[in-house]
Formats: sequence, structure tokens, C-alpha cells
Amino acid sequence: MQYDIPVIVENLSVTYPLSTSPALDNINFIVKKGEMIGVIGPTTSGKTTLCLCLKGLIPHSVQAKMSGRVIISGMDTRKFSVPELSKKIGLVLDDPEAQLTQLTVEEEVAFGLENLGLRPEEIKERVRWALEVVNLTGLEDRAPIDLSGGQQQRLAIASVLAMQPEILVLDEPTSNLDPLGKDEVFGVLQDLKNKRNMTIIVVEHEVERLAEFCDKILLIHNGKQLAFDVPEKIFAFEKLEMVGVRRPQVTELFIKILDRSILNFNENIPVKLIEAYNILSEFLR
Repeated sequence: MQYDIPVIVENLSVTYPLSTSPALDNINFIVKKGEMIGVIGPTTSGKTTLCLCLKGLIPHSVQAKMSGRVIISGMDTRKFSVPELSKKIGLVLDDPEAQLTQLTVEEEVAFGLENLGLRPEEIKERVRWALEVVNLTGLEDRAPIDLSGGQQQRLAIASVLAMQPEILVLDEPTSNLDPLGKDEVFGVLQDLKNKRNMTIIVVEHEVERLAEFCDKILLIHNGKQLAFDVPEKIFAFEKLEMVGVRRPQVTELFIKILDRSILNFNENIPVKLIEAYNILSEFLR
């Protein structure tokens, strides 16, 4: 049954007012429970528009013409309001400061829960749990503005997690972070996937991290879906660089090695460092 599939996108197309071409054009994919899906594509390819559709902001809050269907945990986004959908799906934006509005970390995580009218005891417990998940315990009284970039993004994730959604969508969550901040955010996402079986969709340019953590990757360009497959097949896509998406560095290295006939092997071209290490170790024996 489709209720067992957290995310179903069918023939999704979106066109903004005054636009001559669709922002999304016939997108189709499903996400199974516990999967982490990466979304890649050049700027203006439609990635943020996809996030808005998954959250239900299109068609309810953002003016745009939408056709096709988006089903979130069995709920058609056309038929359910954004608050109703928020119980199933949470969205984290690329700029955490745009989402942080309260004076303390604790108040920030509690804000959405208070709007739901939950009991104070339940709010306190959810705040404690969410901060523990993102490793911010002990910073409850700190002002969000005083946190590092990585901590702010983890706080934004905690604020969404406290609502206890089944699905987490992140729109370029590490775009403004240094390498340490990127590691912090992806460390949290890995824990949410592996330890809590959360379904995650992440728009990201950090292809090395997507290759490491994602089960599948959606490639879109000019609003069109070019591919939806496992990382090994996506990053072997011949026209990947032509559409403005780079490959993991280890994949680029092995493509050059094969082009120069330095090394022959039967495995897929590696997308992870450990895969490359194993291939080279076997070759050097």
C-alpha cells in the first residue's frame, strides 16, 4: 500500500506566475521509509521548488500553478493544510538564522511545540530529547545568535525534530558552513537515519557526503528529472559535468585512471574513499 511509502511524487510540474517555463517538469520518484535521498542539480534547477512542494507550501502558501501529486505519509498535499502536513514532514532551510527567532536555544526548540498547545511537561521532554539528538545539550540558555554556524544549523534541525515528523527535508543545510560545521550536520543526519530510521531528503552540493550517506540521488536540470538511482550510477552519468554538477573527487580520479589505461578492474567506478582504497589495495597485491 502507498501508506507504507513516506513520499510519493507523481508527474509533478510547477510553474510560477509570469514564468515562461516550468520550474519543475514531470518529476516522479518515491522514497521508502528510512532512506536518505540526495537531490542535486545546478542553481535554478528546481531543487528549492521541490522542497516547497514536499512541505505543502506549494500550492497552499506560495503562488504557483501545480499539477501532478505529492503524497506525504498517505496525505495528498493538495487536500491537507501546511499545519496538518507539518505533523508528518519538517523542512530545514539553508540559512539557519532565517529560522531562529527566539532569545534562547531552549525557547527556540519549544516555540513550535507551544503553538501546538502541548502540555508544558511534554514540551520540556521534547526539547530535552531534540537537543540531545543534535548534541546541543547544555546550551539551553545560550542565545542562538552566539552559536557557531554548525550549531545554528543543528538547532534549526532540533526545532523541526521536536515536532516529531516522520520525514525531514533539508534545503542545502551546509551551504554556509565551514568543513567542521558540515561534518556536524551530516553526523546528525547519519544518526537520524541509522539510529532512528528517519526518512531524509537533502538538497546538497557536497557530493562526497551524498555519495557516502545517501541510498539514492535525484538529479534534476532545468526543472527536468534526468535520473533517480543509487550514487554509483548517478555519478557515473556521462553528462553529469555538462549539466553543472561535479563528481566526487575519488570518482574523477578513477575516471582519469581508466582513460589512461593505468588500471583495469571489473567493479563499478568508486564513489566512496573506502571503495577506492579496497580496489587499489587489491591491485597492489
